[in-house]
Amino acid sequence: MTIVHPPKPDTALWVYAHPRRDSLNDHLLRAGTKALSQRCEVVVSDLYAQGFDPVLSARDLGDRADSRTGIAELAGEAYAAGLLPADVREEQARLAAAELLVLQFPLWWYGPPAILKGWFDRVLTTGFAHGDADPELGVPRRFGDGGLVGRKALVVVTVGEDEASLGPRGIAGDLDSLLFPITHGVLWYVGIETLDLHVVHDADSLDPRGAGREAERLAARIGGLAGERPRLFRRLRDGEYAGTRALREDLAPGRTDLGIHLAD
Repeated sequence: MTIVHPPKPDTALWVYAHPRRDSLNDHLLRAGTKALSQRCEVVVSDLYAQGFDPVLSARDLGDRADSRTGIAELAGEAYAAGLLPADVREEQARLAAAELLVLQFPLWWYGPPAILKGWFDRVLTTGFAHGDADPELGVPRRFGDGGLVGRKALVVVTVGEDEASLGPRGIAGDLDSLLFPITHGVLWYVGIETLDLHVVHDADSLDPRGAGREAERLAARIGGLAGERPRLFRRLRDGEYAGTRALREDLAPGRTDLGIHLAD
């Protein structure tokens, strides 16, 4: 059974996934957390500095190696029994308290660094973030429902390419689509609403002055977050998906792009 975790007002968790000090991302981290701390309490999970192990293993499953039980179920049983490792329990406590989640990372091979993917794998366990069904509707409590409803997330990402390359017709693919597995498949899956991406383009070629401008731009964005509306996806519980999988044919007919899952 999934427990719904009400967040503490004016509390934020900033999950940071970059290995280098005095990098562009480091400057963005310091500018962003400074701006955010002026309006709420900020806790930083610096995954590389913490030495966070991204590899899900038997220790995350209560040290059970039962081939008859799925990984998600074993992790859920370990969570319910209080057997998860201390580093995972600490991250879950930080996330449970946070009203705002910030994920900051560089785009590597058109996705997040492995350490952040591992954070998702190990922290968003069954029982903590998802797992049960809506007792009235009989559908899984996911995609707009789950243990982490009531939160918003901001994704801050640095990319080495320009806006055209990562645009709707770009050779690298549209960035919103590339990060759909995070904004929809991870965050919305457990009930977290996402704000528009904050993207720093041409990150590899920025000089110190350009890095300073980007730090100021992020601080300004952080200062105005309270007035932003999240990007809402369709909720599974609203009955717009046939069974529990495909969008009804009468909604966005003829379209197969990822934008069909936006509620707006």
